Amino acid sequence: MRTAARATWLAPRSALRAGRPARVLLLALIASACRLPYVPPFTDPPPSALAHLVDSSGRVVGQAVLLQKGKNVRILLDVTGIGAGIKGVHIHDVGQCDPPSFESAGGHFNPTKAEHGSLNSRGPHAGDLPSIVVDGTGRGHLEVTAHVTLEKGKNSLFDKNGSALVIHADPDDQRTDPDGKSGGRIACGVIVHGG
Repeated sequence: MRTAARATWLAPRSALRAGRPARVLLLALIASACRLPYVPPFTDPPPSALAHLVDSSGRVVGQAVLLQKGKNVRILLDVTGIGAGIKGVHIHDVGQCDPPSFESAGGHFNPTKAEHGSLNSRGPHAGDLPSIVVDGTGRGHLEVTAHVTLEKGKNSLFDKNGSALVIHADPDDQRTDPDGKSGGRIACGVIVHGG
């Protein structure tokens, strides 16, 4: 008799466990204001993008991963084989990287028509990023959140022109319009959909 009673008592609990993924998904939906978070295997991962940066000779010198995080994009950039020092990094307005000067990438990504730099009272451009520090071995790493999107919208990196990630020869002063006195373009990578 005790065994039967225990089995009856466990049945509702196991039924609750079976519905747990659906409840977790429902709670996540409510908590995120109707935007589904990434819950494997129930939802798709957030939008992502990649950029393979090349130098003026076409040699790959960097990789960037871009991940949609809410209304912003998290950028992780790793470089190797470029000169040591502090280098300006920007998202540029055109998804084209023709060496050697990379002028084909256009100006900075700037859909709001702001001025350059986080220290400029009329800035920054949406494409203004912090500089990257490259060590004596030619390696550097940068992680930053940018006020852009990989989805449709005003600040989308996938507008009709696309966009590119560019590394400059000099540090960015984060103040001087239009480019922070960051010098020539030494590496460029077209931002493409990930996956």
